Amino acid sequence: MIPKIELHCHIEGAASPELVRRLAEKYGVDLSRLFDRNGHYQWEDFTTFLQAYDIASSIFRRPEDYEDLAFVYFTKAAIQGAIYCEVFISSDHAEKSGLTYESYVEGLARGMEKAKSKTGIEGRMIATGVRHFGEKAVERAAQLAVDFPHPLVTGFGMGGDERHGHPSNFAQAFRIAQEAGLELTAHAGEFGGPESVSAALDFLNISRVGHGVRSIEDQKLVDRIIDEEIVLELCPGSNIALGLYEALRFHPINHLRRAGVRVTVSSDDPPFFRTSIGEEYDQLAETFGWDAAQLRSISQTALDAAFCDEVTRERLRKKFNKSAPT
Repeated sequence: MIPKIELHCHIEGAASPELVRRLAEKYGVDLSRLFDRNGHYQWEDFTTFLQAYDIASSIFRRPEDYEDLAFVYFTKAAIQGAIYCEVFISSDHAEKSGLTYESYVEGLARGMEKAKSKTGIEGRMIATGVRHFGEKAVERAAQLAVDFPHPLVTGFGMGGDERHGHPSNFAQAFRIAQEAGLELTAHAGEFGGPESVSAALDFLNISRVGHGVRSIEDQKLVDRIIDEEIVLELCPGSNIALGLYEALRFHPINHLRRAGVRVTVSSDDPPFFRTSIGEEYDQLAETFGWDAAQLRSISQTALDAAFCDEVTRERLRKKFNKSAPT
């Protein structure tokens, strides 16, 4: 099995419908309209996806709920061959459910440690601000991560609706995080065009771009990404589900990779898009004819770009190198 590294997954977005329904029953909340007749999350476009995401997130109300969520996600990823995963966490969503940032992170950390004890999978968290909540909210998310440090929180980023606010508005939040030693990434170039990626690179001092797929539309930007060794956290299944591309064969991941861009593969919000890290690798192999060596190179790029300490990276590298080549 190909060893896999996932760098782009929102922890609330990894909540399975089964877990959300179980918690809804526990708390006496009717979420029946959140699901279709087959039990899948239902939404129509990016805006309604975000609404469904927020509704599902609201059902996680206690640290043990997040512990269960992290344990299930990391364990499932390990079964599919993942040896390391990073998850985006959102203090805004936790606080809306009545949790402090510290209790939220501690709950997630317990679930990650349980999954590690069971499967050996390593994990880290990336604190994030929600772009469409505004610049002050993003700054507050950064400050919380700095004021209440945790060894498993190693990065800072920004998600949410890319169509809101220019990256320059969020530069202060990223400075706060960077000065505290957190690694930086930001969503850009998904529903915003290549200019969104350029602006994120100009103002946020990031080493990775969440999505960034629309960089392909600007050759000068592609050249810049290559020259500056920026890593793209690509999520093909998410892009297809949200309608950016009609089918995987039209997705530019292969063109970007061949051009020399450092690309990685992740599942984003797997149950919402009916995918997983394992399925992402399988679909890419089937669609583009990638062999084991090409798939391993994707994982190697992700391992090199991971927001972890060098001792952990070297331990993962040894594990990666010992794995079977096919």
